[in-house]
Amino acid sequence: MVFLVSSFDWGHSKMTLEAHSSQRPRLSIVIPMYNEQENAATVVEEVGRVITPLGLPWELVLVNDGSTDGTLEVIEQLSRRHSHLRIVSYAPNRGRGAALRRGFRASRGDWIISTDADLSYSPSYMLQMIEILRSEPETDVVLASPYMQGGRVEEVPFFRHIVSRLGNRFLKGTLPKRIHTVTCVFRAYRREVLDDMELESDGKEIHLEILSKAMAVGRSVREIPATLRNRKKGKSKSKFARTSLTHVVFSFMEKPMMFFGLVGLLLFLAGMAIGVYLFWLYFRQELNPVRPLMNLMALLTISGLFMVSFGFLAIKIALIRKEIYKIQKENLEIKRYLQASVGPIAGSGDSE
Repeated sequence: MVFLVSSFDWGHSKMTLEAHSSQRPRLSIVIPMYNEQENAATVVEEVGRVITPLGLPWELVLVNDGSTDGTLEVIEQLSRRHSHLRIVSYAPNRGRGAALRRGFRASRGDWIISTDADLSYSPSYMLQMIEILRSEPETDVVLASPYMQGGRVEEVPFFRHIVSRLGNRFLKGTLPKRIHTVTCVFRAYRREVLDDMELESDGKEIHLEILSKAMAVGRSVREIPATLRNRKKGKSKSKFARTSLTHVVFSFMEKPMMFFGLVGLLLFLAGMAIGVYLFWLYFRQELNPVRPLMNLMALLTISGLFMVSFGFLAIKIALIRKEIYKIQKENLEIKRYLQASVGPIAGSGDSE
């Protein structure tokens, strides 16, 4: 058995990576953690209870995202008892997206599962995810979904539940395939899906970014029904205002006509309504040609037409962006091929 420790510096942060075995795992489970000292031991034990009986080589990658409580100390103690456990740690806190990106890079498995530390979803669903990836080579991504038929939500606060459900219903209209739960962290990926992406998000919008880029390059996504429960220990780190804003921005980037077209149509209809009113005044011979309503009608109508035109231009830009995703995928595939053939390429290291 080999114990390895590597360090990487990113500005003021430091990342430590601990590994207890040189055997390459088939499965990697990545769990981002921020102030989860109350849940750390439980999630490690529960995941181990589900995965160990499978008998396949696996690793559990815990990402300490700049925790300010005792999370790091707890998982370091756990790593002394569990040979499959690896730790990625840095400071300060950078967000779920940054934590997942670090965890994905550190993972070595052919299949990668990401989930929360608070056990909002039972680890038992991992068995179904693994079986789908094993038996269905055409499936690239498996999502746990409480909002599809067969899924459930239990003991989740009413406001959080409503916001999440409405948000996912709004967001699913921005993707080319009907996905019921877009924002869930509990997912399984084939390694090549993540290797073929240049991920950028630091926050929870990473879940949207991954789906958008995966679908843009033709990856197959499947959902399975799951039960979402409220966390039993610790405090939720979700920030409603910031999360909502990032989701709105994502929607605008994916389907710009949802914004430009809707706003443009409303402006145009308002201009037309004023025009009808002015025509009615003209018909009654009460129209005053110097009334401000004449200028307002012209302004609203022209602005509406311009907004719709901007929407068509934005659609073209969105299509170009998806083509860029495909080019990035091809470039990453070429890089990996060259690295496998001739060794590491100068200047190809991680820039973070």
